[in-house]
Amino acid sequence: MKESIVILRTLHENKESTQRDIALQLGVSLGKTNRLIADTVSEGYLVKLDNAEGRGRNVSYEMTEKGRRLLERYRVDGALILASGFGSRFVPLTYETPKGLLEVFGERMIERQIRQLHEVGIKDITIMVGYLKEKFDYLIDKYDVKLIYNPEFAEKNTLATMHHARSFLKGKNCYILSSDNWMRDNIYHTYEADNWYAATFMKGETREWAMETAKNGAIKSVSVGGTDKWCMYGPVYFTREFSEKFLPLIEAYYKMPGTEQFYWEDVLIRNLRNLPEMYVNKRPDGEVYEFENLEELRRFDEKYVNDSGSKAMQLVSGVFGIPESEIVNIRCLKAGMTNKSWYFSVSDSADSPEQYRGKAYICRIPGPGTEKLINRKQEGDVYKAVTGLGITEELMYFNAENGYKISRYYNGARNADYGKQEELSACMSLLKRLHNSGLKLDHEFDFRKELMGYEKDIKDVNAQIPFEDYPLVRMEVSEVLDWVSSLNRPHTIAHIDSVKDNFIFTDEGLKMIDWEYAGMADPLVDLAMAAIYSYMSFDEVKELIRVYAEVSSGVCDDGGIAMRGLSEDDAYAIVTAYMGIGGLLWSLWGVYKMALGESFGDYTLKMYRYFKDSYKILRKLEKI
Repeated sequence: MKESIVILRTLHENKESTQRDIALQLGVSLGKTNRLIADTVSEGYLVKLDNAEGRGRNVSYEMTEKGRRLLERYRVDGALILASGFGSRFVPLTYETPKGLLEVFGERMIERQIRQLHEVGIKDITIMVGYLKEKFDYLIDKYDVKLIYNPEFAEKNTLATMHHARSFLKGKNCYILSSDNWMRDNIYHTYEADNWYAATFMKGETREWAMETAKNGAIKSVSVGGTDKWCMYGPVYFTREFSEKFLPLIEAYYKMPGTEQFYWEDVLIRNLRNLPEMYVNKRPDGEVYEFENLEELRRFDEKYVNDSGSKAMQLVSGVFGIPESEIVNIRCLKAGMTNKSWYFSVSDSADSPEQYRGKAYICRIPGPGTEKLINRKQEGDVYKAVTGLGITEELMYFNAENGYKISRYYNGARNADYGKQEELSACMSLLKRLHNSGLKLDHEFDFRKELMGYEKDIKDVNAQIPFEDYPLVRMEVSEVLDWVSSLNRPHTIAHIDSVKDNFIFTDEGLKMIDWEYAGMADPLVDLAMAAIYSYMSFDEVKELIRVYAEVSSGVCDDGGIAMRGLSEDDAYAIVTAYMGIGGLLWSLWGVYKMALGESFGDYTLKMYRYFKDSYKILRKLEKI
């Protein structure tokens, strides 16, 4: 039956199709094709034209009404295009443009697929969006597509994507496409005979999903990697019967703990025996492309060699005086909660300036809304002030207007681990050295002012503070701020963002990076921030205070301004207060960032709870 559908489809697409054309579509010999055509005629789906010459290869046939009714049952109803992911391997381009909207030979990849679908009459197209979702809105007007938002695009993998698309898929014969695929030829059809997954032959060793198939082409098993294998690569097709069996499995796995990073294919692979057969759709070499990174795209489309269209690439090119082609080894670094950062190196070719040749750097790109949260001029002033201490990264470029920053990458760099006593001591010693340095800044980090600023920022984006008891908490934090203010604590230069990830061990020693929030403040604020960023308990912070008090700062005043005249109990109460104030402040920061479309999981809850718990402790200690 399925062979008859392919025969009918081929003749529907081109009445002049030869037996050789049909054989290519079926993937069988001419002899077998002749027998299958004869069977289709005998079943009443085709009729041989009276004026046909009957010489075999060019015999003409006409589809009967029975054949048209049969073929219509296999009409493709629609297509789902997955476009919600970030595309980390294409930074920095994807900081500005979703991967599927990148152009290849002057045409956006997703638009090429939409156009190809339209060519075969498929107009019911839905795009699953997430990252930079607004960028896809124009497609609604241009191609009459629909958009579905995937709220979990940042935390989960494509299993969750399919979960959110289940209503669209239900009851449809449907293509499943990736927005960042590029098909040289149009491989879509108005009618499809059965479920399939596109495959490309990978010569030699591969780390792709390699398939083992039965004689009839059905996929029997899939494994990661292999040698000389047909691998899952490109579009997929589900019949409505397949979706009826598969979507309940998607839901069951979606609800199962530990599947957050599953691909939807993980569910398919684990249940091949329990589902209608999924066939391999073998595609010729060079027809389907899944670009892995910018280097691969550069080799395919020479436009990207020196003109990627990325502002970040243009910036690096200008700063180092090199063409974009000399910016190599690009990769995404762990994205910060405020900024995006990417690693690159300057080519070691003779075309690169000698002082940069072969060296590596990090470029920071400020995140959405950061301009309202960070005073970049003040950040620049901090870098100028601390440069002489030799404790921070070397800057190659800093823009006080937009926050773009390029710094030298340090070999052997790794983040500190506060769980290791020797590393915690080293970090606290460096922090103490900063506090005791005597450096002065022209700006303060004022918690009261910052709280009011975040409240205003949230209101300005038409969002609301979601905590039911915030009015009461706001009164309570005023009490704590008043108590801390009454202590007349000394103010020194403070980092404010003393998370362990901002301390890096390098081949050139320990460095402290990212000074966005730094200002004059009570030095004990840094201990409080170090604690809450690491989700320390209020009992654990006592050990943090002890370590800070005992380490040497490397300058004459090893006692430290922060602890002068304080008992450990007094220091604990003050740090506890700052933990609570800081927790409340960063919870509002998180609310604002979420209003801009970013997601931070339960971060806001944890930070808000720090204030609640600190307030109880301070009441118990009779400080307020």
